[in-house]
Amino acid sequence: MHRSGRHIGALVVCVLVAAGTAGLRGQAPAKWSPPRTADGHPDLQGYWTNDSYTPLERPDEAKGKEFFTPEEARAYLKARLDRLNNQSQSDIHYDDATWQAENYAKQPHLRTSIVTDPPDGRIPPLTPAGQARTAARVRARQGVGAADSAQVRTLAERCISWGNVGPPMLPPTYNANFQILQSRDQVVLRHEMMHDVRLVSLSGNHPGRWVQFLAGDARGWWEGDTLVVDTTNFTNQTNFRGAPQTARQDIFASDLLHIVERFTLVDRDTIHYQFTVDDPTTWTRSWTGESPLRRFEGPIYEYACHEGNYGLANILRAARVQEAAGQQVEAPTVGNRFAPR
Repeated sequence: MHRSGRHIGALVVCVLVAAGTAGLRGQAPAKWSPPRTADGHPDLQGYWTNDSYTPLERPDEAKGKEFFTPEEARAYLKARLDRLNNQSQSDIHYDDATWQAENYAKQPHLRTSIVTDPPDGRIPPLTPAGQARTAARVRARQGVGAADSAQVRTLAERCISWGNVGPPMLPPTYNANFQILQSRDQVVLRHEMMHDVRLVSLSGNHPGRWVQFLAGDARGWWEGDTLVVDTTNFTNQTNFRGAPQTARQDIFASDLLHIVERFTLVDRDTIHYQFTVDDPTTWTRSWTGESPLRRFEGPIYEYACHEGNYGLANILRAARVQEAAGQQVEAPTVGNRFAPR
């Protein structure tokens, strides 16, 4: 799918001018009374998306700036669209052009990064232990081909987990949609991507540390009108940044990872989502981020990751053909990082 960004950029200008700057900096509007479920808590149920052009970490061109002005935001979007339009027709990925760029027009958001603390908008440095684990993973890759087996491919390529579904919930390249369901004892976050369903129990305690889950164990409670979700009991295979695409993204937390999320319905169509990530063996300090969740009409559809999917099999098959012909097996340009098991 090839789309021009010119009409998107024009629409963004109209939306930003009409919207002004009020409410675009993560500020909640005046107090209002949200709709409530039978048990008296805010009704978060419905279909939501966290799709966003805002990067997780503040880009170099926005260094020292927590927020863009509307003019700077338009220039930032234009630069992104220009890069897309200048790509060769064989290298344009519809995820970028369709989901990220168009979302800017739907949901103007002036933050320069999802990370809000540390103040520089960057994830803190790794601890010595975190650096050692990363170095061990690099060593484990040595001598292992990018297509030696299915096990060296990413969890996303293997249809196990995309990672962005959380916690924390980070915008992916596409399929950023999910549904929230509530009962008295549980909140369910049913994501469109893969087959991931997060079950948040509103009662009981976390199990012992020896019980581990790829997405952790989630326990929630209400603080006024805010749903607080506390997640622990992760594995050491949890990729906190979603499907890895660059060396910096290929960072895994430890089983001491602890994430607290806060969901606050600030108007009918917007949830203010905030999260804090802490792992003393991975980062030198905890870090916090936030982003808006936007309601849409729905529904969402089954992702069916492996149905009719020949990508992974063809990657391995092509590698075997190259090896039989005495050729060097080259890694694909996307998704060629892996977590050794």
